[in-house]
Amino acid sequence: MTEPGFWDDQEAAQKVINESNALKDVVGDFTELNETQENLEMTLELLREESDDELQEELIAELKTFMQKLEDFELHLLLSGEFDKHNAVLELHSGAGGTESQDWASMLLRMYTRWAEQHKFSVETIDYQAGDEAGIKSVTLSIKGHNAFGYLKAEKGVHRLVRISPFDSSGRRHTSFVSCEVMPEFDGDIDIEIRTEDLKIDTYRSSGAGGQHVNVTDSAVRITHEPTGTVVTCQTERSQIKNRERAMNLLKSKLYQLKVEEEEARLREIRGEQKEIGWGSQIRSYVFHPYSMVKDHRTDAETGNVGAVMDGELDMFINAYLRSQIN
Repeated sequence: MTEPGFWDDQEAAQKVINESNALKDVVGDFTELNETQENLEMTLELLREESDDELQEELIAELKTFMQKLEDFELHLLLSGEFDKHNAVLELHSGAGGTESQDWASMLLRMYTRWAEQHKFSVETIDYQAGDEAGIKSVTLSIKGHNAFGYLKAEKGVHRLVRISPFDSSGRRHTSFVSCEVMPEFDGDIDIEIRTEDLKIDTYRSSGAGGQHVNVTDSAVRITHEPTGTVVTCQTERSQIKNRERAMNLLKSKLYQLKVEEEEARLREIRGEQKEIGWGSQIRSYVFHPYSMVKDHRTDAETGNVGAVMDGELDMFINAYLRSQIN
């Protein structure tokens, strides 16, 4: 960062600064944990010399907090996958069920936005398709921050909601589904061959239905990768060139994810595993009625505090899933 010409390329310079800040955070967290451990040991020595019930209760409370921070730090260090440190591209797609499902998608959008804010990650909307009456049909987010993909890859799958529908005048219980796709975001730093002749590129006017989410201009870009049928859109930039560049990076992310899924399917076939793919294979259920519970079906992690989860408190589910993959 002290070298001459460091700021000549603003974008590259910002990447270096972000990486530097992330490393400083790791060192800072380690230093804090180290100091806390020394303080806890000193308190323990005092208790050994002279019993003190109030001091003992204080020590137990501080030890619980310390152990939780230590677990979080350990998990942070264990995110060592090839692309874990990358920004994440998160897509939500409403399932069958019309307005009810589209409303559920908007609730999940709020949940992930809150989670990102709590972790000091920035959120940018790449594409936004509003629902017919309420909610959203689909949304694509760029979530930027160190290890964003490493954490959010735990959220990939189908999310199921059970509640009394506010759109049903008879007050009946409804079940809704939304799929969540998560991919690492690439900024030209991955070598995926994409032939120009395999692409169909369309430009169109962005709907602007998302209010502050998108710019209402004629610069929106849709790219179709014809060999795989993969479609990406970007309408967040005012410049058509910028939208095309963002869409190409998004296409790389999708093609990379497709390659990973094909490899996983091949390995499952070799091992003789059967895994259903579809609306029936949800990773997590959110039950608002007749009782309150959020349960992850992969790890059995669950909580009755639905409100906290919908406000972005997802770490218990993310951490449980990531640890299950490490062990």
